[in-house]
Amino acid sequence: MTEEQKIDFLLSRGVEEVISENALKEKLKKGHPLRIKYGIDPTTKDFHFGYLVALRKLRFFQKLGHKVIMLIGGFTARFGDPSAKLKTRKLRPKEDVAEQAQAYLDQIKKILDIDEIEIRDNSEWYDKMSAEELLKLAANFSHAQLIERDMFQERIKNNQRIGVHELLYPALQAYDSVVLKADVALGGLDQKFNELLGRELQKQSKQVGQEVMLLKTLPGTDGKEKMSQSLNNTISLDSEPKDQFSKIMSIPDDIIFNYFEMLTDIPEKELIEMKDSFKKTINPRDLKIKLAQMIVSEIWGKEKACEAENYFVQVFSKGKVSEVDIETQKIEPKTYLAKDLLIELGLVKSKSEAIRLISQHAVEINKKIIADPLAEISPQGGEIVRVGKYRFKKIEL
Repeated sequence: MTEEQKIDFLLSRGVEEVISENALKEKLKKGHPLRIKYGIDPTTKDFHFGYLVALRKLRFFQKLGHKVIMLIGGFTARFGDPSAKLKTRKLRPKEDVAEQAQAYLDQIKKILDIDEIEIRDNSEWYDKMSAEELLKLAANFSHAQLIERDMFQERIKNNQRIGVHELLYPALQAYDSVVLKADVALGGLDQKFNELLGRELQKQSKQVGQEVMLLKTLPGTDGKEKMSQSLNNTISLDSEPKDQFSKIMSIPDDIIFNYFEMLTDIPEKELIEMKDSFKKTINPRDLKIKLAQMIVSEIWGKEKACEAENYFVQVFSKGKVSEVDIETQKIEPKTYLAKDLLIELGLVKSKSEAIRLISQHAVEINKKIIADPLAEISPQGGEIVRVGKYRFKKIEL
């Protein structure tokens, strides 16, 4: 692509809205390095493909010579962004946030050159901020501004509590942009309100207001809701290539092109041709294999992606699984509750996920469905445990 085509691709692919697009395009054409802010509040150790959309966009900015600022919400994550939340956010321990932040950074390395990124933590300035300074910051915003958000209006209508700390969150996020002197703020559509406040606060602080790039939301593996850990519809960036490949193969046909658009750089012309041929001359399964190969290659490399594809084709193409291909897991010889056994085998990430899958009859031991999460199981060794269509473990004591 020419430089102009690269800029057009950057501003359109997987992008919901840019404020303002013309201004950002002109800045990009000038070629001067811009400061690209991307903020994340560590809320869980699992960094899923929903974040991958933004990470790939940041990498594209890097390739064009711009400076990526990865902002860790070491302070703001202690109570969290109230966006889309209909209940008051609870405060979290500082130590928990720090531990989860490190897990995020470890996974980001798979996509971005961490040595070329400016990593900041907003606890740097908020832990030192005095009460007077906080009040001066809050004075830049009116109650009417902060209360106009949809979820606050919904809570008011339902006579639900709104914490004062939640009203302050957008002001704190806005101030982050001032501290970092951001030229561009990257985020999801749910961050529009916060980042526009940042744009205005920068202007009040005699800075050039940041441009705001809002990305499309990646659907979860259920095809219904956005990818979210709380909905158990994620693909973890840290999971094994075989698991990622299998989960991509399990997505509904009608979101295949959402994934192509947001998680690959496949040329627009080819994307249009695939859409036109979809289900006419192209089998959705073949498209998913192409998609999974592209994504897993980007994260783990071509060799690992090919191994994952071969595993999938050999093991699942006929709906059968070979014991030779199943990973063995050593566990202590004792009696387990079914839900605990799945965690011990590493087949699920939480007890709630285990309970949900067992209740949905999605768990088998030696081809026998386990329907009770509290069922007592005493492994003898050699049992094959299946979760969903593609997750298997063989027990070794």
